[in-house]
Amino acid sequence: MGASAVPSLAPGLELDAAGWCLQAQHRPSPNFDARTAGIPVDLLVIHNISLPPGEFGGSYIEALFCNQLDHAAHPFFEQLRDLRVSAHFLIRRDGQLVQFVSANARAWHAGISVFHGRERCNDFSIGIELEGTDFVPFADAQYAVLVQLTAALQRRYPIVDVMGHEHIAPGRKTDPGPFFDWARYRQNLAAHSDTAQLRVVSGIDGSQAQNIEK
Repeated sequence: MGASAVPSLAPGLELDAAGWCLQAQHRPSPNFDARTAGIPVDLLVIHNISLPPGEFGGSYIEALFCNQLDHAAHPFFEQLRDLRVSAHFLIRRDGQLVQFVSANARAWHAGISVFHGRERCNDFSIGIELEGTDFVPFADAQYAVLVQLTAALQRRYPIVDVMGHEHIAPGRKTDPGPFFDWARYRQNLAAHSDTAQLRVVSGIDGSQAQNIEK
């Protein structure tokens, strides 16, 4: 599917008042804490992840986020032994949506980060992991579900900006990387969501979170 094609996204996704997507598979992670009261959730952060690096499928990502990773299963996993991380959502290559943390809570996805002078982006953001790498294109199904999820989150939270991890942690992170098609995402989102107040980074050339379009 080319960037100009806009997929049909019915039926859409829906989040309940507790911050859980009704259509997602739920795999609750212990790696979260409460958000600070009074801070609006107004930022989406898009990441990529694959475990082992460059390999897709399997249950290793879920195991990592749930502190159940078998560190003997692959040599790379030993360096993850003490890591305690999570994201709110994971979108698999086939479009399967998995949720680990309520969007009302603070998932541990951004790490050391800053956006427009605000540090600790976990405090005011929702993290979405795409199964993928910096080196291969993402799947059509992932774009379709990402647009659905973005629209659902907009209906529940005052989302204003969408950034990549690379833009809020420049020099430390590179995801979602050059193969994430920001133009395609913006175009498809505009067809299925109210984007009047949504600013989406323009892409890899928008590093440092300065090149945004409204």
